[in-house]
Amino acid sequence: EDFWALKDVSFNVEQGDTVGIIGKNGAGKSTLLKILSKITPPTSGKIICRGRIASLLEVGTGFHPELSGRENIFMNGSILGMRKAEILKNFDAIVDFAGVDKFIDTPLKHYSSGMQLRLAFAVAAFLENEILIIDEVLAVGDAEFQKKCMGKMEDVSKSGRTILFVSHNMAAVKHLCSKGVLLKSGTTEMVGNISNIISAYTNISQNDNNSVKLFADSKNKKSFFQIRSIEIKNTEQKHQNIFIAGDKFSIEIHFEIKEKLNNTVIGLGFTSAEGSSIRTVWTNPSSFEIGEYVVEFIETDIMYGSGLINISIGISQGEINIEYFQDSISLIFEDNLDKSIALRSDCGYVLNQMDYTVTKK
Repeated sequence: EDFWALKDVSFNVEQGDTVGIIGKNGAGKSTLLKILSKITPPTSGKIICRGRIASLLEVGTGFHPELSGRENIFMNGSILGMRKAEILKNFDAIVDFAGVDKFIDTPLKHYSSGMQLRLAFAVAAFLENEILIIDEVLAVGDAEFQKKCMGKMEDVSKSGRTILFVSHNMAAVKHLCSKGVLLKSGTTEMVGNISNIISAYTNISQNDNNSVKLFADSKNKKSFFQIRSIEIKNTEQKHQNIFIAGDKFSIEIHFEIKEKLNNTVIGLGFTSAEGSSIRTVWTNPSSFEIGEYVVEFIETDIMYGSGLINISIGISQGEINIEYFQDSISLIFEDNLDKSIALRSDCGYVLNQMDYTVTKK
């Protein structure tokens, strides 16, 4: 049986672009990078590449465990097409960034996986290849190293070099990349602005009309608070979860109280597709008798920019959390191209304007 890891994938990357390639596990991201890096030849089709490529796809790729760190820098640099003079020019910066100066003459087999990763990234990033391809190997590094890597990749992109970046960390992808490619089951689902790509990726497994979410009994059977459904509606009280940037909406939570609750608060948490908190709203503390209720949150003031917003629900009694439903339902705001004001994804999560005055001194 033939299996196509990639099929009819086609896109262009211009010089100096920083492109995020995202998709679910098995979508074909790593296979695409191996083909672009010329590690795996394509069954059909062709890649037109202008410039030298440095790739970091797996920890230790292109390194020899019996050679020292110093020898591996020169060997890997040569594999990447660099001349000895170029490697010597950047050698001290590579060692300093990797933080392996004390072990530079130690065989690589004695390095930890983190040390190998730092050295591999430093070689790929500091040598002057025109194109840098990075898979999600950076996920194994510590927080400080990831921060250094992001800073270095920003510097690389500003220098006019091209970056192709694969990661499941949407915050990192959005921070670094301006363009994106979304892969789904080995095909190109979408190519374009990175914010729109991330929104489409987050929503790819959801129903396009996911404006009503039904709940069975909560996992906590002893809970006295049971959510039955969540509904998103437009201003005409019709179910809808895809809006134009700037539109108003309401959220209804249908729930049942099985035992009297006092001092109870119901809250909503709004987060972006990358997981950044946007805002939190909540009701005043109230007492609930046994029975069924509906609480409706009506958006009156905030105008949201385009993108996907996940909504979580929390119920607390005083300082005690009774229930929490993370990312229960989602809203999608699309670009508003008909308004004179730029209601686009690059304008931020909230579009409300501030009052201002202009005075002549």
